[in-house]
Amino acid sequence: MRFLKYIFILSIFISSCKSNKKLIDANAIVKNSSSKKIAKKHKAISFDKQTIDAKLKVNFNNGTTNQNLSVHMKMIKDKVIWLRGSKFITIFKAEITPTHFKYYSPLFKNYFEGDFSMIKEVLGVDLNFDQLQNLFLGQTIKDITKQKLSIELSKNTYILSPEKQDSFYNIFYTINPAHFKLDEQRIENKEKQLGLTIKYPNYKLSNAVIYPTAIEINAKDKETNTALKLEYKFIEFDVPVKMSFNIPKGYKRFEF
Repeated sequence: MRFLKYIFILSIFISSCKSNKKLIDANAIVKNSSSKKIAKKHKAISFDKQTIDAKLKVNFNNGTTNQNLSVHMKMIKDKVIWLRGSKFITIFKAEITPTHFKYYSPLFKNYFEGDFSMIKEVLGVDLNFDQLQNLFLGQTIKDITKQKLSIELSKNTYILSPEKQDSFYNIFYTINPAHFKLDEQRIENKEKQLGLTIKYPNYKLSNAVIYPTAIEINAKDKETNTALKLEYKFIEFDVPVKMSFNIPKGYKRFEF
């Protein structure tokens, strides 16, 4: 009887391992399908953990400043994203929630408190909290299951785009058939020479979670081209996260 019990437990373990492996199929190829089905498959693989504790290597380059930093990121899904950037010493801390964006720098003795206008200054486009969170996780910045979409097959990927694009910009999502996460999402306004491209060159499977190991963000307008590269060096899910954020007294408010 005990032997049968062990066999039963072992079979569950093996079947769960097999199902995890199927989350990423390196040999997958695109097949004729509807945009609705692809959108549903993408949403089905959405991140479903409650917390993230991660360390990243980040490079920021806007043509004037080229800076490498180590960034510690903590996230409570749908509630807060906490960031601390350092290079030997703490360079900045930031706290982002659905209603505010707070930042301060012990190095420069300045701070910022406000809404997502800071994100627009850095990336060149308006983003809300949910969209920024999705950006970190390899998900589309808009819910594509609620839109009528066109579909194109190109270079073994599915390219989805709204049948009726926004009046201000066009948006395109490139979805990988190996796991139905994003290879790329792109926002552009050719008339005003504005563009935001977010690439995900690789993904990793850990504890039944598919997450991007790197993110490459490129934002451009008529005058500047800003590149932001993030590489996950360490990541844990559903672990307790403690966050502290208090802007020190005496710091000068940073104005854009």
